[in-house]
Amino acid sequence: MSEIKLGSHVGMSGKEMFLGSVKEAASYGANVLMLYTGAPQNTRRKEIADLNIDAGWEYAGKAGIKEIVVHAPYIINLANTVKPETFELAVEFLSKEIVRTAAMKSRILVLHPGSHVDAGVDAGIAQIVKGLNMVLDADDNDVYIALETMAGKGSEVGRTFEELKRIYDGVERKDRLRICFDTCHVSDAGYPLVTDYEGVLKQFDDILGLDQIAVIHVNDSLNPCGAHKDRHANIGQGTIGFDTLHKIVHDERFAAAPKILETPWLCAEGSKEKTIPPYKEEIALLRKP
Repeated sequence: MSEIKLGSHVGMSGKEMFLGSVKEAASYGANVLMLYTGAPQNTRRKEIADLNIDAGWEYAGKAGIKEIVVHAPYIINLANTVKPETFELAVEFLSKEIVRTAAMKSRILVLHPGSHVDAGVDAGIAQIVKGLNMVLDADDNDVYIALETMAGKGSEVGRTFEELKRIYDGVERKDRLRICFDTCHVSDAGYPLVTDYEGVLKQFDDILGLDQIAVIHVNDSLNPCGAHKDRHANIGQGTIGFDTLHKIVHDERFAAAPKILETPWLCAEGSKEKTIPPYKEEIALLRKP
């Protein structure tokens, strides 16, 4: 059995920046981590020189953390045909995020494909393809863009494996694309991971190829299969359940892919504020044979 690459989303802020991210991940017993290079809902970013990258990697070496994943901010919407300025911002900012990802010594940048804003799936896919071609034609960094499987909430593109394949088909530099397989999103999109695990993976393999999965978001779901809601639950506390999530974490076909938890923080007893990260316990639970 290969060493399981397992970690969670962590923050990056304050004076320590990336060093703080690595310390947080190490405190959870993680050997991989995922972060945003700044707040996911805006474009404010510190200079690369201020991210404390070298100190973070030095600590990572001692803590056994070998790999990091970067997640692009939600404000990047390559699928938008309605507002040209939104698309232009998406192209410009995605280009900068690739540079930042490379500077942080990560090879994976996770990207939500985008929302077509009621212009229709065909228009959304065409716009995503246009944007990815613009970005990748002008970039030679050793970074993959990992398109995330989406739940199909609102006008999200990428809710089916076929939609993701259509994006692949239109992008010229296909070698720069990969997939981020989110368990909650795949279930919410209507794929029966729990009752037909192998069937879902065969479908994915036939359409895109299992070798394209570069990272897995390991999340339970608050909603039933096919709900198109995208609300994550803690491991074993949702409709996917512990057994299926444990199975994907231990699946040798995905040994090379970092598994990242994005499960909700917990409330202290008597409090309604979510202040307690669940990751140390969830990572330990999932690591067990």
